[in-house]
This record gives sequence, C-alpha cells and structure tokens, in this order.
Amino acid sequence: MDAFGVRLRRVGLRNTPQRRAVLAAVERHPHSTATELAVDLEADGVAGGLSRQGLYNVLEDLVSADLLRSLEPAGSPARFEPQRHDNHHHLVCRGCGAIQDVPCAVGAPPCLDPVTAPGFRVEAAEVTWWGVCDACAAAE
Repeated sequence: MDAFGVRLRRVGLRNTPQRRAVLAAVERHPHSTATELAVDLEADGVAGGLSRQGLYNVLEDLVSADLLRSLEPAGSPARFEPQRHDNHHHLVCRGCGAIQDVPCAVGAPPCLDPVTAPGFRVEAAEVTWWGVCDACAAAE
C-alpha cells in the first residue's frame, strides 16, 4: 500500500483511487483551489471519473480527517494544502494571489497567545500577512 493509502487507513477512510489522487495533487501543488485541482487531475488523467461534486466531497472528507488543511484568504476561494501540524502561517500577494508559507511566528504552536482566553485552551493560531510579491512589485 502506498503512503497515501496508509494515511487514509490510519484515519479510518477507505483507500480509494480518487482520494489518493487528490492527496497527491495537493502535495504537488499546495495552496490550490478546487478548480485548480480539478484541472490538474484531469491533465494527469488520474481523476478516475471524479466529478466536480465528487472532488468537493473528497476535499471535505480529507479536511475533516485532518489530512488536508483548508485556508480561505479574504476574497479568494478556499485553498488546500497538506496538513503538517506545524501551525505555519501564510503570506498572500495582493497582486497575483500567490501564497507562501511562513514558519510559526514565535516558538512552539500556537505561536501567538491571546491577551486573555477565559474558558478556552488555545491550540493553534492562524496569521495571514498581505503584501506584494517581488514579481508584482517589479511589474508596478
């Protein structure tokens, strides 16, 4: 059984060609939208008859099983990346929409602590920095 199959079984999901194909596509192209993943899967011919709704169902299953992480920058459709449990953050270019991973801001997760959090145990923090990538800055 391949590594993706092992991950699927470990979280109690059936090891299907469609789920393996989606996991592989997200590994190859992190921060992809569902539309971008559909194009990638079709180009590779590994979608196994996966409809657009089927793709959304697989993505939802993989996010719910904590194998993928969904991020939703303002003004952008949901994007998907492998769940690494490293609590990294993201830089987003306002020009082209490129996304870059940024390591945890300070120390071990959750990296940032709220001033107060009565009644909560903080486990993670998500930070998105917005700016302009070098390519967009050069084009200005």
